[in-house]
Amino acid sequence: MGMSVTISTAVDGDAENILKLQYLAYQSEAELYGDYSIEPLTQTLDALRAELAEGTVLVARLGAEVVGSVRGVVDEDGTARIAKLIVHPRMQRHGLGGRLLRAIEERLAAGCEAKRYRLFTGHRSEFNLRLYRKLGYAQIGATEQVTRRLSLVHMEKPAIAETYAASA
Repeated sequence: MGMSVTISTAVDGDAENILKLQYLAYQSEAELYGDYSIEPLTQTLDALRAELAEGTVLVARLGAEVVGSVRGVVDEDGTARIAKLIVHPRMQRHGLGGRLLRAIEERLAAGCEAKRYRLFTGHRSEFNLRLYRKLGYAQIGATEQVTRRLSLVHMEKPAIAETYAASA
């Protein structure tokens, strides 16, 4: 009988495991864009701990192992900025990314009164773009060129009443 994946709020003791998973999970993105200096691969442990302290960070665990994570923070205007949705490569394509995204949306709507969710991904990250569209996100604004090789697609969706009710 296999273990099931649980999603919970990250604690400071999770920081090192999240950072290691982030490094592993972003290798494919770095390869896709030919750029291993992207921020998720250069982020320090102290910077990650600061994110744990200032926003909402969730982890997915398989037993004691951290196999996924996502971060979010809500601005004063009610915009929930979701970032660094990561899933261990061996756990990808099994719905865990979608579960994490829905979980952070619910948490940010309930606890921080998010009015809209906003995130971004690279223009070549087709799997990410498909996932976000499937979950109701649409591109907003023009694609933002970051480097010669990388452009970011910004996406948004409204926080709807059902989200508030589901998390209550």
